[in-house]
Amino acid sequence: MCSTVAVVLVRTCVVLMCLLAAMPHAPGAKQVHAAAENGLLAIPTNASLAHCLTRCGDVDISYPFGIGPGCFRRGFELTCDSTSTPPSLFLRNSFTQITSIGASYGLVSASGVVYNITINQGTVDTYITKSWEAPAAEGGAMLLSNDNQLSVVGCGVETYMFGDNMTDFIGSCVSICADNRDIMETSNVGEQNCVGFGCCAIWPAQARRAFIFKLRHHNSTMAHLDVLSTVKAVLSNNYIFSTNDLYASRVNTSNVDTGFEIAITDQPSCASAQAQENKHTYACNNESICLDRPLGGYYCYCPGESNGNPYVIDGCIQDYNPRASIKENCTRLCGNMSIPFPFGVEQGCFATDNFRLNCTSNGTAVLDRGYAQYRVTKLSLDDGVLYVTNMLNDTNSVERVVISSSGHELYYLDGMDGGFRFSQEEMIIRWIIANITCEQARMNNDTYACISEYSSCHDVRRGETRDGYRCTCSSGFKGNPYIKNNCTGCFHGKEYDPKKHKCVMSAKQRNLILGVAIGVGCALGSISFALGVIVLIRKWNKDVQRRIRRAYFKKNQGLLLEQLISNESATNKTKIFSLEELEEATNNFDATRVLGHGGHGTVYKGILSDQRVVAIKKSIIVEQVEIDQFINEVVILSQIIHRNVVKLFGCCLEDEVPLLVYEFISNGTLYNLLHANNTAKCLLSWDDRIRIATEAAGALAYLHTAAEIPIFHRDVKSSNILLDDNFTTKVSDFGASRSLSLDETRVVTIVQGTFGYLDPEYYYTGQLTERSDVYSFGVILVELLTRKKPIFINDSGAKQNLSHYFIEALHEGALMEIIDSQVVEEANQEEINDITSLTEACLRSKGGKRPSMKEVDMRLQVLRMKRLRKTHLFAGKDGEIEPLLCLESQDQHQHIDPANTTHLTPSSGCYSLEQEFVVSSSLPR
Repeated sequence: MCSTVAVVLVRTCVVLMCLLAAMPHAPGAKQVHAAAENGLLAIPTNASLAHCLTRCGDVDISYPFGIGPGCFRRGFELTCDSTSTPPSLFLRNSFTQITSIGASYGLVSASGVVYNITINQGTVDTYITKSWEAPAAEGGAMLLSNDNQLSVVGCGVETYMFGDNMTDFIGSCVSICADNRDIMETSNVGEQNCVGFGCCAIWPAQARRAFIFKLRHHNSTMAHLDVLSTVKAVLSNNYIFSTNDLYASRVNTSNVDTGFEIAITDQPSCASAQAQENKHTYACNNESICLDRPLGGYYCYCPGESNGNPYVIDGCIQDYNPRASIKENCTRLCGNMSIPFPFGVEQGCFATDNFRLNCTSNGTAVLDRGYAQYRVTKLSLDDGVLYVTNMLNDTNSVERVVISSSGHELYYLDGMDGGFRFSQEEMIIRWIIANITCEQARMNNDTYACISEYSSCHDVRRGETRDGYRCTCSSGFKGNPYIKNNCTGCFHGKEYDPKKHKCVMSAKQRNLILGVAIGVGCALGSISFALGVIVLIRKWNKDVQRRIRRAYFKKNQGLLLEQLISNESATNKTKIFSLEELEEATNNFDATRVLGHGGHGTVYKGILSDQRVVAIKKSIIVEQVEIDQFINEVVILSQIIHRNVVKLFGCCLEDEVPLLVYEFISNGTLYNLLHANNTAKCLLSWDDRIRIATEAAGALAYLHTAAEIPIFHRDVKSSNILLDDNFTTKVSDFGASRSLSLDETRVVTIVQGTFGYLDPEYYYTGQLTERSDVYSFGVILVELLTRKKPIFINDSGAKQNLSHYFIEALHEGALMEIIDSQVVEEANQEEINDITSLTEACLRSKGGKRPSMKEVDMRLQVLRMKRLRKTHLFAGKDGEIEPLLCLESQDQHQHIDPANTTHLTPSSGCYSLEQEFVVSSSLPR
């Protein structure tokens, strides 16, 4: 269905070039190989290229292209056909004619590719296929630019465009004609830009190494192939159609060019080319920027608006014109703002286009960067700064700021880009003259900017990165360094030194400064001496304090304690704290940190450096024998690991009296829970009371029997039973505790204890046994039953001993009258009888008739289990306890130390301990 296809290439026949290059005749192949050997793989200087041809016919030649050995980079050799008029420039020994070169942007133009194709009339199913491939050589390639388009001129033609294979579909178009008249008369193709009437176009949209296109007759009533059987397909980036007639055979193609992108292909990417091992073959000079080609290879370009060649050493230098500063009648004011040179608002009054400002009719200076405009509010030559705002919304909110970086192009995004800083509060654009060093700038007097006699050049750097150079007036001078003889005068009493070429201080100024310096020096010397004395005194005081603390440490048996605890495991190891640590933890034992005062010391709340909250007890110990005993107790207590005993973290021995560091218990004492603010209706359930009693008894039984060495607490009372965050019972305050060897059952000590809790037998004999703690625990059981204090005021207004009161009511049969109403309501009679029987046994006057703490614990455990079975209130998972019901009272008691809180323990100087036991000893047990 397709008879013949005639293909004509105007000036450049790419297909023929490819065929010739593929033919086996030797001369062409040898010439290409020879060209590769003569091509450069290093960056040349302008001096080394001075002998090379720079023009062929109408085309300027710039490196990396060149003619002859040493004049081109490998893969970019050109040949000049001088037999034609004018001479024609070709890529290597090929038929690809070069019409222009823009090497700084990586672009080249060659003669356009034109296809004349004949399609038989009436053909609709048969395709005509054409292909094209970009010229390439070893080390360099020319790729079809994405600015090109495939234009098809004719009537009733369908065109399909593919990449280098038929699966890579690029696009399609259809060209139709309305009637038999000339195409330009009916559709005005040139103005319509090939929109489908007599002409259609396809854009590749990206650079290509090759493409394929297919044509066929379009079956449409609007198509008239009897009018036009020859179709013209044109690959170009600037094709201008003839506006004279319809027929494609007469369309003017003499001005058709095809755009190419050059790619340096001896390395696949910029990163590879810039690698240390490939540095000697890298194509871009120090001022230029390297960019990768998506299809492989890379190219170089000069940044900003610099003119020059990025492939030649020092090739990207901006052409600065200092002579523009002498032009007369230049406008140097815009509104109230001065516009000094090198900036200007009129042609010929600025050094380069980058320094051009526009002055609006209302006196506003505007920096116009094409895509954005910025209002200039201030211009500083000394700092090299423009202060600008966004013209769009007249604010400092800008997405992108631009001014020249090698000429002055600055790209800003989100605070900093390209080495120039930007402030959101006041937008700043920093500019430079050119992105070369002062040394390089001075080599060319025609473009050197610092032309004033007393000016100096400064390299602008950002860290280790060099941005370029600027000019300032020399020290002591003011003016414009970019204008000849404009830096003038020495100010502030200075004199100009012709040898140093700068302003220096006068003799009068030097004498004045010398006097001031001497005075300041003397003052500073005196201050330094005073500060030195203060530092020495402080150091001396610290040394004295350190020696005192060390002496206390030895006196308090610190060396012995270190030896005793050295064998403890790492996890449970008792720490010996320094006094400095505890001072820091308690804010130097501030009064606001006091938790309580007791018979054995004061307790402070502290926060250690590891953020642990602790209670720190400052003991009252004065006798050396007691200090020795204290050390033994610390060792013993550090080995107690029980969930219902407060944990001892460590101690400090650097003070006159030792300090103990316990875990901090946050929810107060049993004493507070029972007795604080009796007017408040606080619910402490019977189950809670049994649980607290059971847990406390278990802890005391552990101390008596399960510990490595038996420990007698000697101060069991409700204020020493604490409640933690989960309201778990914790027995605390071992300041009065004593330990026994395994073969001892009792020990004779000085009587210590608290009114209302003290064992009468211990009081009279001075013999401490484990049953002394049992008696005190019995008093706590009475507190739980009656909710009365150990020493309370009875109805007649007299002080009453609670244990005596309980025994008396028990014997008189009036027990139910003194028991707390809530207990009567919640407990059954059997439970009350069981707990009453146990309490009575604990309060017997003879210690030998009292049960052991272990027996008390077991009886309470049985009582609790019976209670739980009856009420089905079993404990939660992992032994978690239910929280106390008494929430109202929790707000009334303070955070309590684990060591001692006897500030809430009842006592009176009027009611003596002897009186208590005179009363209690007469009662039957």
